[in-house]
Amino acid sequence: QYVSQFPRWCAAVYAECPDADARDFLLENIVEEESGIKHVDLLIRFGEACGVSRKEVETARQLPTTRALTAWCYETSRQPFHVAAAGLLVGLESQVPGIYKRNLPPLKSKYGFNEHEVEFFAIHIEADEVHGERGYQIVERHSDTPERRAQALEQVRQATEMRWQYMSGLHRAYVLKEDA
Repeated sequence: QYVSQFPRWCAAVYAECPDADARDFLLENIVEEESGIKHVDLLIRFGEACGVSRKEVETARQLPTTRALTAWCYETSRQPFHVAAAGLLVGLESQVPGIYKRNLPPLKSKYGFNEHEVEFFAIHIEADEVHGERGYQIVERHSDTPERRAQALEQVRQATEMRWQYMSGLHRAYVLKEDA
């Protein structure tokens, strides 16, 4: 439910973007997420490989930490452009390759998932390295005053905290089997 909304948040940022180059990048990002096999469908494929049906995934009650991240992303996407880009592109998207590079090998070697089942993670390692770097460049270009740099930095800090809470919530619910 978080992943399925990311293109919509990028679209909101796109709508307020003052920079043609950054708009091109955001549009490319949206198209990558939504065209061909949608990225959310790749993630659902992984869920199905874990034994959870598409219907179960789509109708599952969101964890409080997922709701919090989703709400934060929605609010962030409506902030001034440099703040929204800092939060969504630098704060969230640039974290993905580092996380998935650590998670992908054991999914295959230890848990026996095949390339098809973990395609979501493999695609995002490569794509989000590019997206993260472009995001840094865009935010740096638009954070052109000390005040704007401080706002962007704060949004990245918040994004990192929100990602941590989200991942911790998943861990507590699905690994430790704690009630949410």
